[in-house]
Amino acid sequence: MKLWQWGVSLFKRYQSVIAYLVFGGFTTVVNIATFVVLATYWHWNYQVANIIAWFLSVLFAYITNKLWVFASHTHGFREIVREVGSFFFFRGLTLILDVLIMYVGISLIHGNEIVVKLIDQVLVIVTNYFFSKWYIFKASN
Repeated sequence: MKLWQWGVSLFKRYQSVIAYLVFGGFTTVVNIATFVVLATYWHWNYQVANIIAWFLSVLFAYITNKLWVFASHTHGFREIVREVGSFFFFRGLTLILDVLIMYVGISLIHGNEIVVKLIDQVLVIVTNYFFSKWYIFKASN
């Protein structure tokens, strides 16, 4: 097997993981940029800024995950509502993790808001991938 064939084979094998990392990176940028603007520049409470950043990034993530990461082909209103509901439900679970990490890191440990947010996002992204792969878009895989 030639090197380029091996590379194509490897890419196809891990295509959803690679796409998840790319779009997860974009989702993280949406989340962190929103958080920084609201918390740092507009001086909003960090938890309020965090929840707004979460909502905007989850909306972005749903669209990109559905279309390009897991290539979900839901048909019909009921199936789409189930998928959206499932996506937001599991993202809501990781929002709880997100809020707890932010509270411990900022309110209890007095860490830098942006550093805590970056650490928080790594844990949330990994957890979100497994929820998406195993529960939300499972029928599409």
